[in-house]
Amino acid sequence: MAKSVRLIDIAKRVGVSTVTVSKALSGKSGVSEEMRRKIKAIADEMGYRQPSAQRIAQESKSYDIGVLIAERYVQKYESFYLKMYQQVATVAVGMDCFALIEIVSAQNEGAAEIPKMIRDRKADGIIVIGRFIDEYLDMLENLDDVPLLYLDFFDERRETNAVISDSYYGMYRMTNYLFDMGHRDIAYVGTLTATTSITDRYFGYARAMLQHGVPLRDDWCIPDRDIPTGITDLNGMMKLPEDMPTAFVCNCDLTASELIKKLSARGLRVPDDVSVVGFDNFLPPGRCDVPITTYEVDMNQMAFVAVRRMVRTLEHKPDPAGLRIVEGRMVEKASVRKLEVATNGRN
Repeated sequence: MAKSVRLIDIAKRVGVSTVTVSKALSGKSGVSEEMRRKIKAIADEMGYRQPSAQRIAQESKSYDIGVLIAERYVQKYESFYLKMYQQVATVAVGMDCFALIEIVSAQNEGAAEIPKMIRDRKADGIIVIGRFIDEYLDMLENLDDVPLLYLDFFDERRETNAVISDSYYGMYRMTNYLFDMGHRDIAYVGTLTATTSITDRYFGYARAMLQHGVPLRDDWCIPDRDIPTGITDLNGMMKLPEDMPTAFVCNCDLTASELIKKLSARGLRVPDDVSVVGFDNFLPPGRCDVPITTYEVDMNQMAFVAVRRMVRTLEHKPDPAGLRIVEGRMVEKASVRKLEVATNGRN
């Protein structure tokens, strides 16, 4: 069987970049008409066929769905995003499809290198789990060979299909839960500009605080990670405030577990002295001795919606474009204590 022609093969033959070839074959701007005609002529000569054309020719409803995850999200410990990929893979098999994963190194992300699965034309569609830097997303958006879908984040600069958890109302609910438990002095832990999810969760926290008449405090908005690397508590970034609140809401359970360690090191017990809530309901075994009250992300439903939308796109079936928000649920565990008596907001 003859080897399929890839974009990179055409690019080498013409002497241009793979992005230029992709733009030329998809009719996108940024390529001169003379160069477009040349690329199309060489592509025809080499026997290149668009993935969609190949699928029609094969008369098959089985698709190969590529999954991209940045290397920084899967380092050190069991990853939330690797777990999400497993859910995507399971859902894909149930739809007679196959999900293949590619971990994008920091070097390739920084250089905006085209993923190998796209260069080798192994994926009919791409699901991107977790936010990449803007330059990398720009590169993906300029490749029109395969459709894109973002999972657990969205790009506010464009209308790419995306599926996210209900970060805003989820954290709003968690903060209100703390108020119901008698707390008013509540801090937020999360680097606000690190991801859209962290920012949305902060806004949910802020709304609950303001609705209860509690002003926001800069010293109670505590960064938890380095933005370029995404590593939580890099070099001790997460600092406890001098004036301690009675409770913390954390942007994820991993951050909550790190916070509980810091509180313990200061001699504070959770929940006896300080209450803590998290988000995701995902924590690798052995990370924390305290079961953390949290907002559970419905990972299976998010994966189902993402894969179904991708399959419908590949089958050219109508599906409302844009952002889909999947609701989760609160899971009450053992990291929050109810304050029986409060005076001026303090126990």
